[in-house]
Formats: sequence, C-alpha cells, structure tokens
Amino acid sequence: MARMHSRKRGKSGSKRPPRTSVPHWVEKRPEEVVDLVITMSKEGHGPSMIGIILRDQYGIPDVRLIAGKSINQILKENNLQSEFPEDLFNLIARAVNLRKHLELNPNDLHSTRGLTLIESKIRRLGKYYTSNGRIPETWRYDPEKAQLIVR
Repeated sequence: MARMHSRKRGKSGSKRPPRTSVPHWVEKRPEEVVDLVITMSKEGHGPSMIGIILRDQYGIPDVRLIAGKSINQILKENNLQSEFPEDLFNLIARAVNLRKHLELNPNDLHSTRGLTLIESKIRRLGKYYTSNGRIPETWRYDPEKAQLIVR
C-alpha cells in the first residue's frame, strides 16, 4: 500500500517542550483538575476540546503532569468515556457529511475519491482499535449505521 504522505519534506510544526515537573505558575491541585475534566465532559466536550479549554482558560499546559493521568484515563475511571475514540468518531462524521454532499452532487469525482480515502482510514483505525480492545471485535464500518451514530 502506497503511503499518502511521504516524509521527504521534513517534519514541521510546534512541539511541546519536554517537561517532567509541574510548572510554577499552575495553581490548580490535581483534584481540581480532575473535577474540571469531569464537569467539561458532562457538558459534552470531547477529550481534545477539554485539553484546549484547560490550556487556554485555566493555564494548565498538560493534565498528565498535574493529575498524573491523561484526560482519557480520567474519563475512563469515571465512566464518561465515549463509545468510540474521538479520532474515529470525527472520521465517521466526515464520511457521513461527505455522503450527504455526494447525494446532492453525484458527479463530484474529487469528493468521491476523498470519501474512499476517509473510509479506508476508518477501516484501518477500526482494525487498530479492535485489536487494542477499545471497540468490540465484531465492529465493522457500515455507512448506513454511521448516520445513526453521528446524530
């Protein structure tokens, strides 16, 4: 299988600085951070959005440094973890939206190819998550069922 994104142009982008201790400006205690994560999850925010809100509004650069656990681990301990991992759910939502677009525009060949690529990513991720036990072994991607999941 050919790689879609080859690495011949380098890896650009910001990287988080390696840090082993809690920064001195963080005033929140670990229990407070865990409570913030739980309340934001109950408000309907996903793990990545919780991390962004904690970073931007509360000045918490990394939940793992302060609480000793990742956001996903905190959600799992409190039974707030979603049925599907966030990356898989976002890909399924994109595929559903693209299928709606293709119903209205059946001759859009570029989007048809994009849908093929997205659905293959969904299948690869599904295979990974079934082998890790995050989703059931019997799970298969079905475009008809996907519309029910996204709603």
